[in-house]
Amino acid sequence: MDRHIRTTEDVLTLLDGLFAPRADRWTAGAAGWWDDFYADRARPVPFFADKPDEHLAAWLDAGRITGRRALDLGCGPGRNARYLAARGFEVDAVDLSPAAVAWARERTDTAAVRYLCGNAFDLMGTELTGPYDLIHDSGCFHHLPPHRRISHLALLDRLLAPGGHFTLTCFASGAMGSELPDAELYRTGALHGGLAYTAQSLRAIFCGLTELELRPMRDEPADSPYFGEPFLWTAVFRREP
Repeated sequence: MDRHIRTTEDVLTLLDGLFAPRADRWTAGAAGWWDDFYADRARPVPFFADKPDEHLAAWLDAGRITGRRALDLGCGPGRNARYLAARGFEVDAVDLSPAAVAWARERTDTAAVRYLCGNAFDLMGTELTGPYDLIHDSGCFHHLPPHRRISHLALLDRLLAPGGHFTLTCFASGAMGSELPDAELYRTGALHGGLAYTAQSLRAIFCGLTELELRPMRDEPADSPYFGEPFLWTAVFRREP
């Protein structure tokens, strides 16, 4: 008989296990899935291109996001982390996949980016100490199971500086991702390639922050210096001082 649950984290870990048998892009067992995903670097995957998210660049170009320290959640091959470093930030960038982190390190020629391989929630308070003036999430949030939204919000609460900004890129409802209700995800034991969100649901989840912008991502042409795909939301939130 196994009766070990005492804390909220015990409950969250138990719920993680409902997805772990399928290694469905979230738990530690999913690192191998992502390693296979990144193995063929020539695949025509839009975010393999070495370009920053268009809304991130726009806000930095306009001088509306400033600061010294940034955290890139789910950094992949490091495209946004390198851009932030070029704009003067000291960047911590984290990803589950060793293959993604290795590729990011190969692409990066500055000590201003520190790449970490692992689960950002497990690294919180040890490797990831904050406060960060900017936390950028491009594609991590929509691969989290519903219960880990709690962990995501806790990370923002603990690591985002007062007055700091949280920028988000995630699947948009009606364009990309699963629209199954949260309860059904637990019945199927899968995230079905990632979760779609409506604008209303994002506003409800991040209601503790001030919304500055929430819109569909611009569709950037192939020769653009920026990444942009119309099946994604972009959002900018601020933590009030």
